[in-house]
Amino acid sequence: MKSEVLTKVGLNSLQNGIILNLRELINYKNLEPGDKLPSERMLAEKFGVSRSNVRDAIQTLELYGILETVPQSGTFIANIGIIAMNGMIDEIVGLEEQDFKSLVETRILLELKTVKLASLRRTEEDLKNIKFALDAYEEKAKLGEDAVQEDLLFHLAIAKASGNSTINTFMLTITPGIIMNFEKYHVCDKRKSIIGINEHMEIYEAIKSQNPTEAKEKMKKHFSMLYQYCYQTS
Repeated sequence: MKSEVLTKVGLNSLQNGIILNLRELINYKNLEPGDKLPSERMLAEKFGVSRSNVRDAIQTLELYGILETVPQSGTFIANIGIIAMNGMIDEIVGLEEQDFKSLVETRILLELKTVKLASLRRTEEDLKNIKFALDAYEEKAKLGEDAVQEDLLFHLAIAKASGNSTINTFMLTITPGIIMNFEKYHVCDKRKSIIGINEHMEIYEAIKSQNPTEAKEKMKKHFSMLYQYCYQTS
C-alpha cells in the first residue's frame, strides 16, 4: 500500500492524516474486528511520523470506539463494521476546531446539570476540594492576579463531586480550550474576578447544604456575564 504523504504541519492536520492512513491500511489489508494492527513503531516508520503522533491518532480512534488497545498485546480493530468505520472516520477528520462560543455553550449546559448532581452526591472530601479551589481563586483575585486556572479548578472539583466519571472526563477535555480563549480574549478582569469570589461562595454553600435548585440558580447567575460576553464577541 502506498501511504498518503503528510505535508501539513498543523497538529490536527497531521493527526487526521495518520487517521486516514490507518483507515487505508485497514481497508487495504481487509482487516476485520478483532484483527491486530502493526506496532506503533512499524506504523510510525510506514507513515513517516513519530511514534507519539501514531499513539495520539490511535487514542483518538479509541475514544470513538474504532480501535481497542490491550496492554501487553497491542491495538485491535473494535467490533465495528467497515462501512460504519469509514463513515465515522470521515466525520472525525471533518470535525472543526472548537470555537469559544461552542465551548462556552457546552460548558454552561453541562455545568447546570453537574452542579445539581454535585449538591446531591458530594462527599466531605469533595467539599474540601471545592473549598480549596475556592480559596485559591479568592487569594489570586484579591491580589489582582490572573485566576482563570483557579476558577476552572473550582469547576472541575464540582464536576468530580457530581459522581459522574463521563462528565468529569468531558470537563477535563474542554478545559484547555477554555483556558486558552480566556487568556486570548482577557475575559476575566479584576472587577469580574472579585464578583466571582462571592458567586463561587454562593455555589459552594448551596452544594454544602445539598440544595440542587439553589445550586443551579447560583451557577446560572455565575455564568450570566460569561454568556453575554460570548454573544457580544461572536
